[in-house]
Amino acid sequence: MVSQDSFSISTSGRGIVEITKQIAQRVESSNINTGICQVFTHHTSASLIICENADPDVLRDLEVYMEGLVVDGDPRFIHTLEGIDDMPAHIRTILTNPNLSIPITNGRLALGTWQGVFLWEHRLPPQRRHITVTALG
Repeated sequence: MVSQDSFSISTSGRGIVEITKQIAQRVESSNINTGICQVFTHHTSASLIICENADPDVLRDLEVYMEGLVVDGDPRFIHTLEGIDDMPAHIRTILTNPNLSIPITNGRLALGTWQGVFLWEHRLPPQRRHITVTALG
């Protein structure tokens, strides 16, 4: 059995937005009891992560770390068509990932106690992001 649905989310620019509920709702409505949930974002400058969802300092620290790792306006980058954050956003996506797989157990996402699913926006300006959720079981 396969179920597929998509949704869009608006971001306020660079940052991390929890999307666990939107994904969980689609898995629960799929009527798949045991299987895999595959989540995909259709963008080259945003990614998906599974991370702690209890303490917002974790998300802040991730962004601080990434800012030091991939610097906006780095003079080595020649791809700046959409601004100083253009190439850094692509690198951030490659270092993280545009897709995730999560087990489905008893009709629900089998996430750990402190785990949540997040969209990580890597561009500075606000964006509208499209995400597809596929449940296989």
